[in-house]
Amino acid sequence: MLTIAKLFGKSPFAPLQTHMNRVATCIEKLSKLFEALAKEDLEKLERLVKEISDLEHQADITKNDIRNHLPKSLFLPMDRSHFLNILAIQDSIADLAENIGFLIMLRPKDLATSIPVDVQSLYKKNALVFWDARQVIAEIDELLESSFGGIEAEKVKAMVEQTAHKEHEADCMYRNCMQQLFTQNTAQDPVLFYLWIKIIEEISNLSRISEKLANRIRMVLELK
Repeated sequence: MLTIAKLFGKSPFAPLQTHMNRVATCIEKLSKLFEALAKEDLEKLERLVKEISDLEHQADITKNDIRNHLPKSLFLPMDRSHFLNILAIQDSIADLAENIGFLIMLRPKDLATSIPVDVQSLYKKNALVFWDARQVIAEIDELLESSFGGIEAEKVKAMVEQTAHKEHEADCMYRNCMQQLFTQNTAQDPVLFYLWIKIIEEISNLSRISEKLANRIRMVLELK
């Protein structure tokens, strides 16, 4: 397996994409976690939470390795601070996946049997925004080849606009879910009620952070 130092020699963005692959694996497991929650499969739920935590740790190791091996003399097609900021935003998505798993494991049985709103649809909509942002990161090599301009840059800008539109749709769905939660479940267990508020908020943060990530790439293009 290529080390981070060797990846930098291959492409200045290869380590960033390697880290994003780690983050994407966390989101893949998170998707399976919500499926297990809907099926009330508590054993699978517990296993997936553990796997997400392990994957988040691997993403952290990769992030730190990139920071430690980012040569100060390396010529980057973007400012070093922008590069590191993009890396930090990516890593916060893995942190978010782990945190959602932690919240669910506080009272997994009660949560599985008391889903108050369409959490599955809310999660799927937010996950779509993440996958769009991941595709933007995957396009960085093509941007590099085109010197961050031309047709490829316009293509990426369009992708960022699409990501922003989906984030808006996800935000509207979040508001609807919160309204339903407060109007339909005011009499339920207050601890459970609070947990659902936190989980729904964290699910919605997935699209917000993902849009922020895509916009960072757009900002780099605007600076060129």
